[in-house]
Amino acid sequence: MSAISNQSCNTCSNESADTKEIEQKPDFSQKLHELSDVKKVIGILSGKGGVGKSLVTSMLAVMMNRRGYHSAILDADVTGPSIPKTFGLKGKAIANELGLYPTKSKTGIDIMSINLLLDNETDPVIWRGPIIANAVKQFWSDVIWGNVDFMFIDMPPGTGDVPLTVFQSIDIDGIIIVTSPQELVSMIVSKAVKMAEMMKIPILGIVENMAYFKCPNCDEKYNIFGNSNIEEIAQMHGIDVLAKLPIDARIAAACDKGSIELFDGDWLENMGDILEKEMEMK
Repeated sequence: MSAISNQSCNTCSNESADTKEIEQKPDFSQKLHELSDVKKVIGILSGKGGVGKSLVTSMLAVMMNRRGYHSAILDADVTGPSIPKTFGLKGKAIANELGLYPTKSKTGIDIMSINLLLDNETDPVIWRGPIIANAVKQFWSDVIWGNVDFMFIDMPPGTGDVPLTVFQSIDIDGIIIVTSPQELVSMIVSKAVKMAEMMKIPILGIVENMAYFKCPNCDEKYNIFGNSNIEEIAQMHGIDVLAKLPIDARIAAACDKGSIELFDGDWLENMGDILEKEMEMK
């Protein structure tokens, strides 16, 4: 231990220097492009990968778009972008002397993702953390987001460079944590919740994806990944369970075909009501 620490026992504290730096929250804020107008910004966060964060982001944008709001998605998952595929986007983002413009989906949702800038969507993004973080900041400050009611930021999993950059650089109105019903979920959710609390970002609640499988023949529900304890975890942290999404082959098919905008499901309607209340508070 003494080889690692650079402080004596008399001077060490319970908080690391990194933690103190985060809690002090230096002003790293980025301004929107002067031609942009974004009213509400909602971050979609997960403590680990593979839980359906991008799916929830896409479905929320589609739902609010159907309710008559102008939705947008900032895909901050630079090394694993899946949003363009989900929406079936093939074209590239356009730029001119004024700035960079997001690509519009079939129903008018504005989307910016690194895959909309690459020559080939299968090209890997082999960048170090600071470069990835700077790219995300540019998606906020250099892109012209026109009259957006709800912007949803699809963040990479974990609590590393990019989530920290988003929290420090962008004025986030709230985050939604996405998780799955596995035993280690308590620890993973706790990490995400504590990061949001340290950054003083409001937590709107938790969405549990792959919560159950409903048999199409008998309507019986099966807990494929074990019994969920999401209510206990949410109560532990004083936050709400906003929705439980099932394992549904139709959802996967819609994403694979790039037709998420045509999929119809009412699991997130409660979240739509919450977001509309957020808009009224603006």
